[in-house]
Amino acid sequence: MLAAMSPRRPYDFAFLNAGHAYTHFFLLIYPTVVLALERDWEATYAALIGLAVWGFVAFALATLPAGWLGDRWSRRGMMTVFFVGIGAAAILTGLAEGPVQLAGGLALIGLFAAIYHPVGIAMVADAAPGRLGRALGVNGVFGNLGVALAALTAGVLTDAFGWRAAFIAPGAVAVLTGIGWVLLPRRPAVAHGTASRPNLSLDRATQVRVFVVLVVATLAGGLIFNATTIALPKVIAERVALAGSLTGIGGLVSLVFGFAAVAQIVVGHLIDRVALRTVFVGVVIFQIPLLALAASATGPTMLAVSLATMLLVFGEIPVHDTIVARCVTPAWRARVYAVKYVLSLGVSAAVVPLIAWLHAGRGGFEALFWVLAALALAVLFAAIAFPAAVGRVAQPVPA
Repeated sequence: MLAAMSPRRPYDFAFLNAGHAYTHFFLLIYPTVVLALERDWEATYAALIGLAVWGFVAFALATLPAGWLGDRWSRRGMMTVFFVGIGAAAILTGLAEGPVQLAGGLALIGLFAAIYHPVGIAMVADAAPGRLGRALGVNGVFGNLGVALAALTAGVLTDAFGWRAAFIAPGAVAVLTGIGWVLLPRRPAVAHGTASRPNLSLDRATQVRVFVVLVVATLAGGLIFNATTIALPKVIAERVALAGSLTGIGGLVSLVFGFAAVAQIVVGHLIDRVALRTVFVGVVIFQIPLLALAASATGPTMLAVSLATMLLVFGEIPVHDTIVARCVTPAWRARVYAVKYVLSLGVSAAVVPLIAWLHAGRGGFEALFWVLAALALAVLFAAIAFPAAVGRVAQPVPA
């Protein structure tokens, strides 16, 4: 049965990894484009960045039904909807004529982006039961490369052709990718649950403990991830004196995110060899002093602190996904991933108004980084509380 789930068609993984990159890429085009709209639309950063909230709200609300449809209808079919839908939504966003239409376009991007995490990651987990940490780590790197390329691509296209091109050109590429996904030869369907069998039953107290740890880490970690990725272009613009060039800002942001993406390969490798709690604590414990230092850092120090912080923030992601993959039966994975991301993205939708509110004169980014340091402390307590015996080997239990 395990052999039946092996990735016999590597281009399946290529498309799934590309899908993860697209998800974060399209969600993070706007935080760079907004720097140009401040000039073109003569509006404040606080007012314009607030429009992004509708995309993140849609991202959160649509995640659970997307996971349900992936389990009950077709995961491959849902991925087709994802590729074509997110590309078309980006093109429509690039054609927006005012704030209302722009907010609507961003909401559509969030709606289709919601499909990937519960569906795509479940497909990756099903196809790589024996090397789960490595597969999730590589997949996570592609997601973070999407984060990295968003700022650079948006900056270059906006400087060269205007902000609309930053949405329209990548949107066309995503639609073409969807067509390629449809034309792929299909593998014979394999029933959910054949990838792995439970080999350890967790008692109820341990299950509750794992659940509480995952909820805390998901909520607080999601806030940290989204706040840092959304705010970093503006932080770089203010703290590193490159406000005159979107290409320069986007290049530095992409440099930070690109180097940080490597952390997921390292963490994924460790997950397959080291106790999960050890890895979990290791990627969280140093986030606290780094976020505190970022509150006042400027110039090259800000760049160095940003790189170190994002290495750890990105490295934490495969830990969360591995907890689900090793503690939930495959038939339920898409729905459990969906619930996980509803929690993460639901509270993360509050990040956009929080950034706008703080930036408008209530402490600015200094206050934001202190808030994030406190959230990292909460995640550290959760990591320490994670049961040491859980997650050393694949051990799904009924959801």
